Amino acid sequence: MLELADRLDADIVNLSARIAQLMEPYATLVELLCTIPGVDRRSGEVILAEMGPDMAQFPSASHLASWAGICPGQRESAGKRGSAKTRKGSRWLRATLIQCARAAARSKATHLSERYRQIMRRRGDKKAIVAVAHDILVAAWWMLTKTQPYQELGADALHTRSDDQVRRRAVAALERLGHSVTLQPITD
Repeated sequence: MLELADRLDADIVNLSARIAQLMEPYATLVELLCTIPGVDRRSGEVILAEMGPDMAQFPSASHLASWAGICPGQRESAGKRGSAKTRKGSRWLRATLIQCARAAARSKATHLSERYRQIMRRRGDKKAIVAVAHDILVAAWWMLTKTQPYQELGADALHTRSDDQVRRRAVAALERLGHSVTLQPITD
């Protein structure tokens, strides 16, 4: 049994060296992906290997998410909603993104961890993890398209955005009722 374990360890070392050799031309892209919270080197390599380095084949991040099977389905007919489970895609990419989403959800004070917490409260753990995996995939598409590192928005970005949304919706509702609205901050 020890000889088998030693042989397997040697095989792992050899394969890891071969992977590192093959990924050498894409080292900068892997480093870009590693800037996303929850994505480590091995996960970045898998994501890049499954999607490919050229993002021109996907016209938008939505097309990539649909191809990968990480976007929720929309099944509705005659006002009845059916199952909204995700479709089948690359199972290696999906498993890696789910693993990265779990790691990102455990991180402290990041946009992805706060997004996980907000969705988890309303929809549950599994749907929140898939939503975070979708966000990671969309971020990866943008990063590989523009070759720029991940820009952390911070945990409070969702709260700030929701305040702006509440304000815009309230103004739009009043304008639909025929009122003219001018917003001014309250000064004490």
